[in-house]
Amino acid sequence: MLIGVPLETAAGEKRVATVPEVVEKLIKLGFSVAVQSGAGAAANFDDEAYRAAGAEVVATAAELWGKSDIVFKVRAPSTEEVGLMRQGGMLIGFVWPAQNPELMQQLAAKGATVLAIDALPRQLSRAQKMDALTSMAGVSGYRAVIEAANAFGRFFNGQITAAGKIPPAKVFIAGAGVAGLAAIGTAAGLGAIVRANDTRAEVADQVVSLGGEFVKVDYEEEGSGGGGYAKVMSEGFQAAQRAMYAQQAKECDVIITTALIPGKPAPKLITAEMVRSMKPGSVIVDMAAEQGGNCELTEPGQAVVKHGVTIVGYTDLASRLAKQSSTLYSNNLLRLTEELCKTKDGVVNVNMDDDAIRGLTVIKDGTVTWPAPPLKLPAPVAKPKTAVAAPAAKGHGHGAGEPMSAKSLAITFAVGALALLAVGAFAPASFLSHFTVFVLACFIGYMVIWNVTPSLHTPLMSVTNAISSIIAIGALIQIAPPLAGAGADRPSGLILGMAVLALVLTAINMFGGFAVTRRMLAMFRK
Repeated sequence: MLIGVPLETAAGEKRVATVPEVVEKLIKLGFSVAVQSGAGAAANFDDEAYRAAGAEVVATAAELWGKSDIVFKVRAPSTEEVGLMRQGGMLIGFVWPAQNPELMQQLAAKGATVLAIDALPRQLSRAQKMDALTSMAGVSGYRAVIEAANAFGRFFNGQITAAGKIPPAKVFIAGAGVAGLAAIGTAAGLGAIVRANDTRAEVADQVVSLGGEFVKVDYEEEGSGGGGYAKVMSEGFQAAQRAMYAQQAKECDVIITTALIPGKPAPKLITAEMVRSMKPGSVIVDMAAEQGGNCELTEPGQAVVKHGVTIVGYTDLASRLAKQSSTLYSNNLLRLTEELCKTKDGVVNVNMDDDAIRGLTVIKDGTVTWPAPPLKLPAPVAKPKTAVAAPAAKGHGHGAGEPMSAKSLAITFAVGALALLAVGAFAPASFLSHFTVFVLACFIGYMVIWNVTPSLHTPLMSVTNAISSIIAIGALIQIAPPLAGAGADRPSGLILGMAVLALVLTAINMFGGFAVTRRMLAMFRK
């Protein structure tokens, strides 16, 4: 089968659906590839690069659409492009079926099979490699910060110079999905003070891990809507959220909004009053401008200045990094093609029993199959009821257990007393002095070791080092020469050898433990 890649006709669109590197991999799957002349020029992929990868370069769009069995596109096709499509052909790309019902009818009339990459069931783990929405959102989040830095009149990072101190910029990001997290990481990397908010409380740790501060709304409500999106919140939550946004608008220099709800207009988060309250020279980047915008004053596709604030409403943020976006998008389509052509014979099989393929397929042989039935996801594992926990012991795990009963304590003391009586009655006098030292050493060693405060990452490491220290001291005493006038002889060679060996092994244990600990802690340092 022949895969065709046309030139994108949407205004300002610079991306291309397939790059030369991916063309080679498609050919290995058994497909032929045709690319319209100039399709990749705006993304810095010339026709010669496609020819070198094995693709055929076609002069006109009519010829390409007419001969292609499968068409890879970025943007949804125009009415003119649908007219050029061959009867019964296949289209893969962004379609947005909920927003384009007329386009869906036009494609169905062509008897086409349409796989909308935006309809991918994102809840499936194995679908992540095909998730073009995530790929493009990551690029857009990065670019949004770059656009904000370009429109902002100061450094993002704080500096101390001979001319004076420059405070860092304060950036607030509304929405911590894929695009928001990419923006957080980029802004933090540029040195700004980053704050972020999201209706989904579970993303708070992700915000902090990227160097941001999670700003919580003073209202308890769960905001996860499934599929990586947020849901529409209650009026009470929205009122508390607006109050928090109003405070952030007064304090921050840059606001980046990313809030979207599938199939619905973008929620209005930043009011005109909030814009008026911002400092002159501040910047708002509205990443939801294409769906109406999160700011009341956003003009889609434009960057405007209102009340002294620059409001950036570009709808082509991913296209402004065309080469990177095209590479990621073409890799997503390649992974999808691999799922469609597992036999690697250049023939696709739209398996409607596959949950991922079924979700993507919005039209099958001219029949509209959108929306797909709900996924049958495994039920969450119920958390077992936790029993009342026993009081935890103090310290790091050592310490006394339950006290002994009076009977057990009496028996223990009686046995101990009898043992000591037997030792005193029958043991030689020289043994008693050594035995006394041994008992005292055991008692002191026990108290020293079990009261060590763990200064390393595990209590076990602290205790083993304490034991090793006692062994080292004992070995050093054996190796040391006798005191002058003490009349004692040096230990035998066997004892000296054992003392030296004990020192070596103890040193390996102690220094090796510190080395391993240091390496483990280094893994968690940024």
